[in-house]
Amino acid sequence: MGSVWGTTRAVHSWPVSLRHHDVELVPIRRRYGREWQQIRNRNWEWLSPWEATMPPGSEVGPRTFGQLVTMMNRLGRQGSALPWMVRYGPEGNTRLVGQVTVSGITGGSAGWAQVGYWIDREYAGRGIIPLAVAMACDYCWRTMGLHRIEITIRPENTASLRVVQKLGFRHEGARPRYLHIDGDWRDHEVFALNAEEVPEGLVARLAGASGT
Repeated sequence: MGSVWGTTRAVHSWPVSLRHHDVELVPIRRRYGREWQQIRNRNWEWLSPWEATMPPGSEVGPRTFGQLVTMMNRLGRQGSALPWMVRYGPEGNTRLVGQVTVSGITGGSAGWAQVGYWIDREYAGRGIIPLAVAMACDYCWRTMGLHRIEITIRPENTASLRVVQKLGFRHEGARPRYLHIDGDWRDHEVFALNAEEVPEGLVARLAGASGT
């Protein structure tokens, strides 16, 4: 496919799997439950400072991985989210290393969505999540026809900030007490890209920046 912006779109239908080199985005599935729980348990201290939490009085969310899978795939079929697991390794021999979720998908005159992500600490710093996020963004632009992708990050989360820096996301400013994270309302920094800013696609931009 040519430029991201202004091309004829493919038809989106969930579930969707994507692969580029050794990084694979696959729909969240119950069969990944054991791997997912092991990673989450092992990485609790690494992930918990950045985890979304429910403010007092809120409706309780999914209590089990199975309930999470059901909810996220329902959102996927509705076209309001793309809940991907990130798998890494040669084709046919991958392992679960994290998640990339596109949420808040809004069509029409807005044409935007948000992207969130996490990775097993053992695999951080290998360029896996930057590539996974780039793949997700290109899908949103090329196939779903979205215009704007937004990522919000706590200013203390230096590892996550490196991802948007590598991808060339534009910093748009601060949102005070924006999301309930780790038990309280936390400030976030906003980063965004519009489709026409990356006509070659984000995967291609990342490859050019890394010289691969």
